[in-house]
Formats: sequence, C-alpha cells, structure tokens
Amino acid sequence: MRFLLHYPILLLLLLVSAGAYAQSSQKKEILRELNSVVPGKGRVSVYEDESIGHVLGRPMAPPRTVYTNAEGSTQWYRVRGYKIQAFSGNNQRTSKNEAHQKQQLINDSYPEHETVVLFESPFWRLRVGNFQTRSEAEEVLKEMVRSFPSFGKEMYIVVDEVKIPVNQPYSDEH
Repeated sequence: MRFLLHYPILLLLLLVSAGAYAQSSQKKEILRELNSVVPGKGRVSVYEDESIGHVLGRPMAPPRTVYTNAEGSTQWYRVRGYKIQAFSGNNQRTSKNEAHQKQQLINDSYPEHETVVLFESPFWRLRVGNFQTRSEAEEVLKEMVRSFPSFGKEMYIVVDEVKIPVNQPYSDEH
C-alpha cells in the first residue's frame, strides 16, 4: 500500500529528472519508442500531461540574483562560502574598538580581501575575505597568522555568505 502512495511521486521525479537534461526532440523520440509495439513483449502507452511538458527541459535552479555596488562598477553573486573570523569579543567597553583596530591592520596588509565588522548581540566580530573553497581560506589564514602572531591564535575559518564576482565562475567545492 505504501508503494502505491509513492508511485506517482517516483514517476513524476523520474519524468522531471529525465527531462531536465533531454532536449525536446529527444523527449519525443523516447515517447515514440516507449509507445511502439515490440513483438512478444506487449504494448506500453505513455500519456504525457501538458503541465509536465512545460516543466521538462526547464532549468531547475532559480537564476541567481546579481548585486551591484553603489557606483555600478562591480557585480557579484552571494553564495555559501568561507571567511576568516579574525576577531570575536563580547566586552561592551572594548570589543567594538578592538574589532575596528584589527580591521584597519588587516586592510593595510591585505587590501585585496574585504573585511567586515559585524555586531550580533553581544558579540563584535571581524571577518575577512570571500572564499569559494575552504582551501583558499586556509592559505590566506596561514599568511595572516604569520603576519599577525599576536592575534593569530583566535583566527579561524567560518562558513558564511560570500560575494563572488559575476565574471568569476562559481565552484561548488566545499
């Protein structure tokens, strides 16, 4: 009985996944072949609902949103990636200033990497970079620990939303 409940879902998934990469001409060829009579094997009839025909061959993932800076000179996607957390503190009197001081030091030494100071009560955090892969973040982290040994022990890699330039291909390697 359970199988009968799952059968329509499985059939729909099979049709959608098969159609996701098939061209419309290939789809018609497959349906023609399934509907043909094979001597001694019986006859199979496949009826395609019109609504399924509109779904097949359509991209499954929604298009990514493109973000643009205020000047309109830079465009990027926001995707799951990695950042280096260079500071985290919850001292109400000193953490904000410490985060901004460390941000300035890192900006001076690594101007190619974006830095951002975040406040998520009660923590002030400083995060560095927009890395697609963990290995990219690890390489920069090693350099930063050598550059800033005094606060290198508190730096580590975190999963975060990152900005990837539109003209740079996105790697799904995590």
